[in-house]
Amino acid sequence: MRGALMRLRRATGLPVAFGGLVEPGRRQVRISELNGTATAVLSALAVSSGHGLGGKAVALARPCAVTDYSSSRQISHEYDAAVAAEGLRSVLAVPVVVRRRVRGVLYGALRTAQALGDRTLAAAVEAARDMEQSLVVRDEARDLLAAAREPGVTAEGAAWEQVREAHGALRALAPRIVDPALRAELLAVCDTLAAAPAPVPTDRRVRLTPRELDVLACVAVGTTNAAAADRLGLRPETVKAYLHSAMRKLGAHTRLEAVVAARRAGVLP
Repeated sequence: MRGALMRLRRATGLPVAFGGLVEPGRRQVRISELNGTATAVLSALAVSSGHGLGGKAVALARPCAVTDYSSSRQISHEYDAAVAAEGLRSVLAVPVVVRRRVRGVLYGALRTAQALGDRTLAAAVEAARDMEQSLVVRDEARDLLAAAREPGVTAEGAAWEQVREAHGALRALAPRIVDPALRAELLAVCDTLAAAPAPVPTDRRVRLTPRELDVLACVAVGTTNAAAADRLGLRPETVKAYLHSAMRKLGAHTRLEAVVAARRAGVLP
């Protein structure tokens, strides 16, 4: 949320941004992050679906904006006191929608009453899309970790093959995540998955670089060098170089040997 608000301010030029997530089991957004505000009056404000500008964005699952919040006839006015105390006039609200469900709202605002153009709204929507991607990745990482911990899921079982495929996809996705905290969290989940099965203990202490691991994760699910390059945003020659380097460190002579050795070393699931 904090990163999304910073991107929203940079992209739109709006001096004030704030937002929050929908509380679990409730049609209500709790404002949790403020950026550029002069007071803390909006902090922890609970915005119900259908009420105010943010509540309207939640109910309609689409962006909404007003030129002058306090006098607008397009919204209800339950939160006028808080908005006025912060001195906000022109406000936009963009829902964060994941799998057709509103998960949060990003707000941007001016302290003067002036129309917020299509460019500003489009830039705010892009910031919301970035946050949506982050939430999707976080959800998938948590689901993957939960699946790996399910009883009966072993390194030899068919279910574990699905975990391996997802692990490869997440490693390929991680370098494209803008938020460093989310990227680190995602890679930590990948590391946990890699260590989870521990099918064959080994004394070998293998030190592979992140990119060598990315390439091996792709190879482990049957990806060709060309397909791995496309997936990782690299050139095929670069993928080949990373693969050869990993094979040398693992003492492997073939791609299959490299994958087996990496699994035994606990660096791949």
